[in-house]
Amino acid sequence: MRRRGKRSRRLMRGRGKRSGRLMRGSEHSNARSRAGSHSHAVVLFGHMGRRALFNLPNTMSLSRVVLALAFVLVSEPWDRIALIAVAGLTDFMDGWLARHRKSESTAGALLDPIADRIFVFVAISTYLVEDKLTTAQYFVFLTRDLATAVGFLVAKIIPTLRPAVFRARMLGKIVTVLQMIALVAIILVPELTGNLILAIGLVSAASIVDYTIALWRGRARSSPA
Repeated sequence: MRRRGKRSRRLMRGRGKRSGRLMRGSEHSNARSRAGSHSHAVVLFGHMGRRALFNLPNTMSLSRVVLALAFVLVSEPWDRIALIAVAGLTDFMDGWLARHRKSESTAGALLDPIADRIFVFVAISTYLVEDKLTTAQYFVFLTRDLATAVGFLVAKIIPTLRPAVFRARMLGKIVTVLQMIALVAIILVPELTGNLILAIGLVSAASIVDYTIALWRGRARSSPA
């Protein structure tokens, strides 16, 4: 009886060890499977994110950064006019394509105005260095852009303004068109520079008021009742 009891206990211990090994193996296998699935999901998400970022409208927006660099490198008047024309065309086409292809995105909504600002800033800074306009004209030209940048930072710092969304406004688009016209006029008809920059300053002031009202209304709509 004692021998049978000892054998029985040995068998039970052996079965317990084998069962423990099987359970641990199963846990390791499940962990590897979960890790593989997670890494696959991360790679897939990253691939989709890059594909969404570099769609055709966003690529056209980013091309204005390259055009800005080219503007500094060339000096021939007609070469610069061609760059301004291409920048203006891509500014129109990226928005049109995004709407008609239904590929509008948050990334595109940010890239478009940022690319515009970069091109305009580089071009007008080049004119300033070349003494084609005064420092006062330079800052009037950039009034809307500086105010928009400050407003964006303030909206992100103040908690009650964070839910508000910055969107393109008609007055802001008019300022951009006037800026492009002025960039060409400074080369072709410099005597009109003063009047055009005055017009840019006036519309910029109206645009800043418009953006401020829109931001405040957006905050009011997004705040809880």
